Amino acid sequence: MNVFSRKTIAALGAVSVLALSACGSDGGKPVDGGKADTGKSDSKPVSGKLVGSGASSQGGAQDAWLAGFTAQNPEAQVTYDATGSGKGREAFLSKASDFAGTDDFLDEEEMTKAKDRCEGGTAMNIPVYISPIAVVYNLEGVDDLQLSPETLAGIFAGTITKWDDPKIKADNPDAELPSKPIVPVHRSDKSGTTGNFTDYLSKAAPNEWTHGAIEEWYESGGQSGDKTAGMMSTVKGGDGTIGYADASQAKDVGVAKIKVGEKFVELSAEGAGKTVDDSKPVKDGDLALELNRTTTADGAYPLVLVSYMAVCDTYDSQEKADLVKAYASFVISEQGQKDAESSSGSAPLPAEMSKKAQENVDKIKAK
Repeated sequence: MNVFSRKTIAALGAVSVLALSACGSDGGKPVDGGKADTGKSDSKPVSGKLVGSGASSQGGAQDAWLAGFTAQNPEAQVTYDATGSGKGREAFLSKASDFAGTDDFLDEEEMTKAKDRCEGGTAMNIPVYISPIAVVYNLEGVDDLQLSPETLAGIFAGTITKWDDPKIKADNPDAELPSKPIVPVHRSDKSGTTGNFTDYLSKAAPNEWTHGAIEEWYESGGQSGDKTAGMMSTVKGGDGTIGYADASQAKDVGVAKIKVGEKFVELSAEGAGKTVDDSKPVKDGDLALELNRTTTADGAYPLVLVSYMAVCDTYDSQEKADLVKAYASFVISEQGQKDAESSSGSAPLPAEMSKKAQENVDKIKAK
């Protein structure tokens, strides 16, 4: 499976995310039997300037959201700079931007820092889309690669260095593996995708990966690429390379299956959804999920990320509060999710998750 297909992505829309806890107001009521609204509003169009930055994996989706939102709100000026999740969160917390796109939710330390940024209020993690993380590779003659968590962790930890290593052979008994060096490729920037990838390694293969969940790579060895585009370019440009990327960007390369329980599972939106279903909220009142990386649910794909928009519940002006609320509402609406799916292949939020996200967005207000 070399491309995260639109058909596969669309299937995630049917996934029920029952693990998420309801919170907040009674706004964001669903229509059409529980589906989110279309993003259209009978209220007066908003105006003003809105600045966002963050996850490069959100780049294509953000382009679609900006186009759709400004078409409905021509007096609004919204920009998004795909700087990477880490820089996006830093810009948000320092008030250099109004919201952040991030593949790793704001942690407790960042939430504490956000109290000043949010005018004494609190920051919120608003889910934007769900996507598997693809283990991408470029290895001539090998079209169907299978990797256990322990083998994958060994490759990126630097303890497995040749493609014909016995551990890789054990995962791929029928493959003709060349005796050539493995070239692991990691993100050079502070990345939420890296954070999710290493979180998976640390929980699924703790003996082989001892560096924990990190957004910045632990050493300068190996090859690297800046943001998602740089990562994919480096993998595609080499031979024997292996990396990781948001599944919507995994095009024209090999995509490995990963071992879950006793089976090797290919990347799929359905599998990502099963992992989300088997996960729990980090805390009540917020939609950030503690993903179950060791799930053995049939067909689950635990190498997954939930991408978020980090916003405040309180802004310094009514215009800004209205603008952030309107934009976030459009992003999580049925229309916004369809726009993103069509333009970038991101997986749409299930209706239940959209509803709970809207309940949180409805809390946004002026100081």
